[in-house]
Amino acid sequence: MRFPPSFLDEIRDRVPISSVIGMRVSWERKKTNASRGDFWACCPFHGEKSPSFHCEDKKGRYHCFGCGVSGDHFKFLTELDGMSFPEAVERIADMAGVPMPARDANEERRERERASLHDVMEMATKFFEERLQSADGAKARAYLRDRGLTPATQQAFRLGFAPDSRNALKEHLASKGVEKAQIEACGLVRHGDDIPVSYDWFRDRIMFPIADSRGRIIAFGGRALAPDALAKYMNSPDTELFHKGNVLYNFARARKAMGKDGTVIAVEGYMDVIALAQAGFENAVAPLGTALTENQLDLLWRMTGEPVLCFDGDQAGLRAAWRAADMVLPMVQAGRTARFALLPEGKDPDDLVKAEGPEAFKAVLSEARPLAELLWMRETSGGVFDTPERRADLEKTLRELTSRIQDESVRYHYAQNMRERVLSFFGSQRGNRQQRPGDRDKGRFGGGQGGQWSRGGAAVNGRTAISESLGRSSLVKRAGEVMSVREAVLIVALVNHPALVEEHFDHVERLDLANADLRKVHTALIDALAHGAGNSRDAVIETIGRAGCIDVWERAVTLTKRARQWPALEDAAIEDARDAFVQVLHLHRSARTLHKELKVAETALATDPTDENYRHLVEIQAQFRDVQATEALIEGFGISSGRAGRA
Repeated sequence: MRFPPSFLDEIRDRVPISSVIGMRVSWERKKTNASRGDFWACCPFHGEKSPSFHCEDKKGRYHCFGCGVSGDHFKFLTELDGMSFPEAVERIADMAGVPMPARDANEERRERERASLHDVMEMATKFFEERLQSADGAKARAYLRDRGLTPATQQAFRLGFAPDSRNALKEHLASKGVEKAQIEACGLVRHGDDIPVSYDWFRDRIMFPIADSRGRIIAFGGRALAPDALAKYMNSPDTELFHKGNVLYNFARARKAMGKDGTVIAVEGYMDVIALAQAGFENAVAPLGTALTENQLDLLWRMTGEPVLCFDGDQAGLRAAWRAADMVLPMVQAGRTARFALLPEGKDPDDLVKAEGPEAFKAVLSEARPLAELLWMRETSGGVFDTPERRADLEKTLRELTSRIQDESVRYHYAQNMRERVLSFFGSQRGNRQQRPGDRDKGRFGGGQGGQWSRGGAAVNGRTAISESLGRSSLVKRAGEVMSVREAVLIVALVNHPALVEEHFDHVERLDLANADLRKVHTALIDALAHGAGNSRDAVIETIGRAGCIDVWERAVTLTKRARQWPALEDAAIEDARDAFVQVLHLHRSARTLHKELKVAETALATDPTDENYRHLVEIQAQFRDVQATEALIEGFGISSGRAGRA
């Protein structure tokens, strides 16, 4: 049903999104600021131990920084609770106290038709279940017993049997008043202009009901019992309810179960899913007899940011893993990737848990490989790279692979990872051979170790030299060597104004400090917060004293006063402290990121002296100078935040 946009906007505005989500999650007290409509929780879409799920009433949106899900009031209810969109709208309208608009007659009719198709599929499921327990199902029951599936497992997955008849299901449904058009719309019979009389789609097969995200049966998979059947496994055709590439077998059950260990396992077939569930791995899903599709991968990412893709231990399984890796690679992002579990040769999950028990499968999962490692293994296994040409060919292949990644940041880090692997790999192939004077064996990734090269007259030995003024900057001084004004101001502001810790908990908790003494004060601050003393300045300072860091605290305060950073001091208004803290925090995070990127760029240029790497280093140095200038301004003149500076 279509709803007027003004109506949707009205009920969204009347109901805070935190009220909708708060019915399903517990808000994290330390990170949440309810007065500002800012809420944090552990994500209900994927298992996690620390909260990365955020919603903001002002924007009416939620987003998980772990698995990437995002949306509004309606999407939360449709994605998590499996409601239809009209049902979600009705729920929000009820919470808002706003009457629903008059429904469109045509859309109402289509909704009734879809609902009736679900009813027909439920009737078909019960028919197959009953036939499995009848005399007709003896052979099917024997097969399931031989496969080790208990009656309880068969019942939980609603397994059934389609008798070897052209009309058994069709006649059963007709006797219940189901119309011919409905039976055909559900894909339960074969029909068409070239088929005079329709007949049952599934015959003499063990039946696996396929459910949607709400647990409603939308299709079937059938396993043939006859050894000479043309297709061992067969699925329902695409219908109004079912599109094979958009569905994962056992999705609804796995989503509920995955909270136990925070991940989901994708295997290859129905029997693998069921056998794993019986062995205690209820968070398993499977594509429907085909290779994993992009839509199915998106379903996996809705549940967790790092699903485990498990493949049979044969050549076909390995080829399937390669195909899946190629599909995943372009779409990886921070927090959205996959791991790959490869089973022992000749084994599938069903075989493994039967022969060796659940512990054997746990061991396979514990050794699941990251995507980067799987790609490296594929490109290097069995290869010999004993000539410059072969090495160059490997490097070209790896560059082409990483260039497929759409996310710029992830693409950069993959390129760096592959460069490091090549350096190590070629080094191990050379063994302990010492470089002779004049030896210029410097491959694209591996050359120049211990040697020198020049660019623009600047000699480089092992790493790239930075400018003299940049080297003197506090941004690049050795960690812990001095206490910088920037880091002192951050700590002093947090201790003097504990409300800032609550407001910026995620950044504060992971604050990256170069000074070793200030890191101890930071630890004491977090410890005070963990023990309920984080809301009181005096209690925090007392915790710092017990940690033996009171002298460090006093030095930080003195440095802050000398630099005229008055918003960080005790008597500053919280509004001024907040504005100044955000400014310094942004500067600090930029500086620390640039510091790390500079190290990477230096190493890259020293080991791979290309124009591209040189330009990248120059760009980072320019950014360093910008941050250095800003820091000099702050250290020399203090922070301006709308009031006159104070000593």
